[in-house]
Amino acid sequence: MIDSMILQPAVALMIWTMIMWVWMYATRIPAMNKAPGIENPANLVGSTGASLRQELPEKVSWKADNYNHLHEQPTLFYAVAIVLAITGHGDGQHALLAWIYVGLRVAHSLIQVTANKVIVRFVLFALSSVVLIAMIFHAATIVFGYIE
Repeated sequence: MIDSMILQPAVALMIWTMIMWVWMYATRIPAMNKAPGIENPANLVGSTGASLRQELPEKVSWKADNYNHLHEQPTLFYAVAIVLAITGHGDGQHALLAWIYVGLRVAHSLIQVTANKVIVRFVLFALSSVVLIAMIFHAATIVFGYIE
């Protein structure tokens, strides 16, 4: 078994993603039932999230937007966390960076699904991106043999 602290923040972000999934549907399904343009949500055929966006309040769509965002850049986070774990570098500063990344992504989620202030979201996204870049850089130096 791989004993690496970096796997904890990776799993924590997975848990957070599923919390956002529950939050998304807990708001989306009731909104669909109330939407005047949707006669019977159970009979919808071939609809997409984009077509539903026109019928649902923006605050409901924000949850779906964030859920989608948690499947974009974080995929790189999961990959780099696994690389660092299997190379024996998933503890110490790398685990700390991973927790910082997760904290910034959770903060980004909370801003996006509540107030949705774009500048705040951007700053949080940019900061998390810098942390992720640092993690990828460290992984590259390990994988390409610059660090033992």
